[in-house]
Amino acid sequence: MTNFGKAAILAVLFGAAQTNAFVVQGPSRSQTRLASSVSDLPADAKLSKDIWRSVSPTVVQGNSLRTFQTTSADRVQVLLKTEGRPLNSRVELWQGPDYLPFKLGIYLEDGSLSPFNGVVETPYDSNTIAVYNTGNLEFPLKACVVPDKQDLGPIKERLMDSADPITIQGGALRTYPFDASVASVQVCLKTDGRHLQARIELLQGPNNNKQIIQVYSSDGKKRSFYAVFETPEAGCVVRIVNEQTVEYPLMSWVEPYKIDDSFSATEPVMGGGSNR
Repeated sequence: MTNFGKAAILAVLFGAAQTNAFVVQGPSRSQTRLASSVSDLPADAKLSKDIWRSVSPTVVQGNSLRTFQTTSADRVQVLLKTEGRPLNSRVELWQGPDYLPFKLGIYLEDGSLSPFNGVVETPYDSNTIAVYNTGNLEFPLKACVVPDKQDLGPIKERLMDSADPITIQGGALRTYPFDASVASVQVCLKTDGRHLQARIELLQGPNNNKQIIQVYSSDGKKRSFYAVFETPEAGCVVRIVNEQTVEYPLMSWVEPYKIDDSFSATEPVMGGGSNR
């Protein structure tokens, strides 16, 4: 047998060994550190679906504005959703006649599958929450603004107490991949009192943005950011970009909020759609 024939036989055998070495496996559960003290919700915590059932939402038509007075609450919970259409909105905190210390720019690809659920700190009097629907007339949204007395506020405080923050310098970004068993993720951003300006993206696939949140706060300590992101699809990644300059670092906490107990690590995960 010639040297060429021996080389061809070895190449075939080596290729077969490589093919047999690949085994179809279920999704890994080691990508996310599950903090049991954080992911276990307190008994009195209301999920967003419970609030939607108990409070009559306000319909905000496209290119319109609705305001909500918050005179007696230290923080309010803001919930936004649609009937399955995209959601484009801007949420602002008005304090006094001409002061805007906190604002959010919100984009959701599907406002029914992944509604917005966040907390706005209102530490002083004369606060008003303004909800703009910046979408077209064909894309109305539903909004709920309720006092957050014993729901997400204590969960936010416990998150910051039980987990160490990750510092993101100005102009830098950080990504957080999550396991397919994670049904929702909680994100908290804070500074030492300086300005907070960041962009939070929920991606499913390479540069496929499912949710985008633009955050601005004039005081990232008194008015920190906290929200819960629904992650119904497999392969979700949270990306946080600090849009300020290098003199304005921020602290971030990104942890699982709810775990899907019915998820099986042995079942294949089909990308591009919801598995729940």
